[in-house]
Amino acid sequence: MDSWTVLALLYYFLFAVLVESVPVSHTPPEFREAAERAKTLVEKILRDLPAAHAAAITTEGLTLDPSPQNPNLQMMVTSLGIPPAPILKPLSERFTKDMCVSRMSVGCLLYQGLLGVLSDRLGGLTNLRADLRDLLTHINKMKEAAQLSAESPEQLQDLASRLTGHYEVQVAVHVTLTQLRSFCHDLIRSLRAIATYRRRAAGAP
Repeated sequence: MDSWTVLALLYYFLFAVLVESVPVSHTPPEFREAAERAKTLVEKILRDLPAAHAAAITTEGLTLDPSPQNPNLQMMVTSLGIPPAPILKPLSERFTKDMCVSRMSVGCLLYQGLLGVLSDRLGGLTNLRADLRDLLTHINKMKEAAQLSAESPEQLQDLASRLTGHYEVQVAVHVTLTQLRSFCHDLIRSLRAIATYRRRAAGAP
């Protein structure tokens, strides 16, 4: 056996050992199925959002179209105490599947709670709230299938007491639906990635 053959065999066996030593987190079929159903429901929410916004918002200037930052609107958001959506990052060793799914759950709970308060002041939001409830069910199934832990949702401030007039209600609905749309776009990206993500050990190539 010549030296080149010996060297090639040595590289082959070293590569096989390295591959076997790198742990991979397998995704259960139940997790992928729940993730796919969740993605379908998020797509439905995104389709329904423009019509819900158009039906609920009558105040001029509050549109879903991209617009420059309005300092007065930002001040209203702060005074109303509407929290931002949880941030969903690309999966990595630092932002794990566990963290991602937990934040999905927290975000759904947040917007379900906000829409619950706003539904008492304005019609047309019940279907979105029901879809969020169903979405949360699928996300909980993802957590169960992958045996992931839960993250505590952010406590809503007393939004109802701050909705003192028509304009405050309009701003709250507009901001909630705008943030929900952005969160749903992040959800779809994360759901597409999370079902097929393979986590390699830290330091692995």
